[in-house]
Amino acid sequence: MIARFAIPLLLFGSASAWAGTALHNIVGYTSSADGIVEFAVLVIDGDGRVAAIGDEALLSEFPGAARIDGRGRTVLPGLVDAHAHLYGYGALKTSLDLTGTPGLDDAVARIAAYAAEKPHARWILGRGWNQVLWEKSAFPAAADIDRVVADRPVWLRRIDGHAGWANSAAIRIAGIDGDTPDPTGGKILRDDAGSATGILIDKAMGLVEAHVPEPDKAAVRDAFTAAIDALLAEGITGVHDAGIDVMQAGTYLSMADDDALHLRIYAMTAGAGDVLDTIGAPLHAYGNDRFELAAVKLYTDGALGSRGAAMLEPYSDDPENLGLPFWTQDELDAMVARANGMGFQVGIHAIGDYGNRQALDAIEKAQGGRPSPLRNRIEHAQVVALDDIPRFAELGVVASMQATHATSDMNMAEDRVGPRRIEGAYAWRRLLDAGAVLANGSDFPVERSNPFHGLYAAVTRRGRDGEPPGGWYADQALTRAEALHSFTLAAAYAARQEDRLGSLEPGKWADFVVVDRDYFAVPASEIDDIVVLQTWVGGEKVFDRRETAQ
Repeated sequence: MIARFAIPLLLFGSASAWAGTALHNIVGYTSSADGIVEFAVLVIDGDGRVAAIGDEALLSEFPGAARIDGRGRTVLPGLVDAHAHLYGYGALKTSLDLTGTPGLDDAVARIAAYAAEKPHARWILGRGWNQVLWEKSAFPAAADIDRVVADRPVWLRRIDGHAGWANSAAIRIAGIDGDTPDPTGGKILRDDAGSATGILIDKAMGLVEAHVPEPDKAAVRDAFTAAIDALLAEGITGVHDAGIDVMQAGTYLSMADDDALHLRIYAMTAGAGDVLDTIGAPLHAYGNDRFELAAVKLYTDGALGSRGAAMLEPYSDDPENLGLPFWTQDELDAMVARANGMGFQVGIHAIGDYGNRQALDAIEKAQGGRPSPLRNRIEHAQVVALDDIPRFAELGVVASMQATHATSDMNMAEDRVGPRRIEGAYAWRRLLDAGAVLANGSDFPVERSNPFHGLYAAVTRRGRDGEPPGGWYADQALTRAEALHSFTLAAAYAARQEDRLGSLEPGKWADFVVVDRDYFAVPASEIDDIVVLQTWVGGEKVFDRRETAQ
């Protein structure tokens, strides 16, 4: 239900002495505790916060405000990606991008071309391959890379980041041979002779990555800057960065100090070990509310595509495989308790139904069986046993999910888990109906970052090609209002920021986007095509498509 024109609220004394900005002649929508509110005027104060929303009559109450004619365009709250990886996205722009390669030969050709362009690179690094999209759906091998690059190491992460493809040079540098054991939570794929094929799953990836040169601070900052510029053009005003190290945290702080952080970052440390010791305590609202470091990213398992997601029963298409749990229950319990005890929220990556149950059990123990003001989260909540779905609401656990994962995975998900378990997979409607809070995101660079792709997937349960026509398990789709809420106010709630972010309500930061068509009026098939014209953060215009085009 959409309510028209919230009651204007004057916060700053005499209107005649007041000066700010009034954006009028717009079709505006915002989430609120009472649902979607529609407005025609947005008034912003001199500090970059929302002063009031309402109809055109509101202009008379702010005679000193500078007026901007919105020309009938649609205004939405700034979109917040509640789970993503900013450094990985920015780094992908300067490394080998294998996203969308339709076959192994295409991937190898792209590797060869990139290596020829980078003759002096010590390592060839990249990401994005997905064997599920290839004709044989089989994992590649080191030998496939060796035929085009054999003189230096090559390391290429799978699209989901939970498997890596190495050439023989990289395998040698890592010291992997027939006697190398699989690490807990990881697997070295081997051929019939016992030799490593070049594919490393989950924690086994660390055997190679320990030898990959670390980026310097300048490279990290360049990656962040490239990512931020791209995200602002897509209407993203906030990102929950799921797993950063100490160097990345320091880079964010310096960017905030330099007024170079043009969107809002809510960051999670990568684990509850040394990085948490270094950080010490949560950091809130730093740099004019542009940076927070108040959560810890943990893992229970790997990904569904590489069969690393931990399952209660074997994979339907691999009956000897239960996936790869990263920790024992006691180990995970201890990490959650430590992080919560230091005042940090936890966001636990959980894909399989065993991984989700393990995460819920750890959170329940840490919280004493009650909801916690820390609002602990499960990241992805991808395949959940039906009996566990009510536990999200009972424990106050936020389901931090990604709509485009469903439409990307629908070509293999039911093969992996079968027709019974699929009922608890990507089950947005079941979670909402059970009372859970659902925050949405993309997990970029695993998926495309554009939030309108996510809104489209959430509403239609269809791929960008429109398939399947009726939607994949369409009974789990969201309404347009629910989808927008999940990318705005619910995402802010997931970061405990709903008092100042996530909606265009008086007193909150004026983070918003101007788009080229009405999200609530266009056919559902056009949601995916919505184009961002302007992005504003804290009342400041930080992206304008017209200026970019000039």
